Amino acid sequence: MSHQPTVVRVRTATLEIACEVSGPERGTPVILLHGFPDDPRTWDRVAAHLSRAGYRTIAPYLRGYGPTRFLDEHTLRSGQQAALGHDLLALMDGLGIQRAVLAGYDWGGRAACVVSALWPHRARALVSIGGYNVLNVAANAKPAPPVQEHRLWYQWYFATERGRAGLAANRREFCKLLWRLWSPNWRFDDATYERTAASFDNPDFVDVVIHSYRHRFGWAPGDPSLEALEERLAARPRIGVPTVVLHGGSDGVAPADSSAGHARFFSGPYVRRVIPEAGHFLAWEAPDAIVEAVRELVPEPN
Repeated sequence: MSHQPTVVRVRTATLEIACEVSGPERGTPVILLHGFPDDPRTWDRVAAHLSRAGYRTIAPYLRGYGPTRFLDEHTLRSGQQAALGHDLLALMDGLGIQRAVLAGYDWGGRAACVVSALWPHRARALVSIGGYNVLNVAANAKPAPPVQEHRLWYQWYFATERGRAGLAANRREFCKLLWRLWSPNWRFDDATYERTAASFDNPDFVDVVIHSYRHRFGWAPGDPSLEALEERLAARPRIGVPTVVLHGGSDGVAPADSSAGHARFFSGPYVRRVIPEAGHFLAWEAPDAIVEAVRELVPEPN
């Protein structure tokens, strides 16, 4: 890793969030949000490029990953979208960041979209990998076309207690399989995978993952303190901040055509690009496309 991040821990009302920070203190903050199953290693080359260019990068470990910890054993290990968005907002508050460029995919993209939609004054710009990621949980109960239901097999598995037990017992093999299925052209080696897979040993990883995939279909109750936020998100509010959407042309779980009509969810400056050959883990596979998007949205790093 060519850059040397500093690990910073931020205490919020519910979490101690660990994040890796690089670049000059006065640089424009760019928050890099990983997805499932991944961790901040996915952003190493993006952070290195941006920090050398003068941006300040912050790559948190999401709830349930790596060294991030819940403060109270009784707190629901929620993986719902409102929790992810609330965590991002609390992280920004804890770091004293009023506005930042938000970049993310999968779970991290959902957090970035939530904050951009509901608190646009906190988002200077958005790089959303995979498109608009805010869910209407009730509407999500409608079945998708069979070919997409097949791609989401792991979500139906997680809906069962066998799935919970399987993830707990086989988390490394399971997540490695998802990497291969979702980014079929990416030839990662075992060492690369293992550096990230260590984050899946977090004691809350299984509970947060299972809750995330059950809640989004209405199969698990959410955190009562976040109910009002979920109601606002159910309207799928439009995003007005300047946005670049990136989508891997070979994404094995969310094909590129799934974001083709997402312009309707954005009311501000909006560009969408498909990255040929890249899969779901676009930050690993095409970091230059993300760096280019950030620099296009905010050309001056200070």
